Amino acid sequence: MRLTILIWLTEPKKHFPPQQDGNLVEDGVCVGFITEKIGQSQPTVTTHMQTLAKAGLVTSKKIKNCVCYKRDAPSIDRFLGDLVGVLRRP
Repeated sequence: MRLTILIWLTEPKKHFPPQQDGNLVEDGVCVGFITEKIGQSQPTVTTHMQTLAKAGLVTSKKIKNCVCYKRDAPSIDRFLGDLVGVLRRP
């Protein structure tokens, strides 16, 4: 489920409708949209998003009554670079 959400957040305009408050790309996707699309309860999705945030894979931003999430691309790139480096070690 978390990987699916990260994939969706790669192209938020493709996977989510426009938001009334905040920009999908600049501000992130409202957790309500993620909840609706994934078909899980909001507490479950919030837990998943908090886990992704603790791992440094997404950032959050509160806009009015919604918490918006977007991928932390620089952190993801660093992680993938580190992973490749570890895999290449003898």
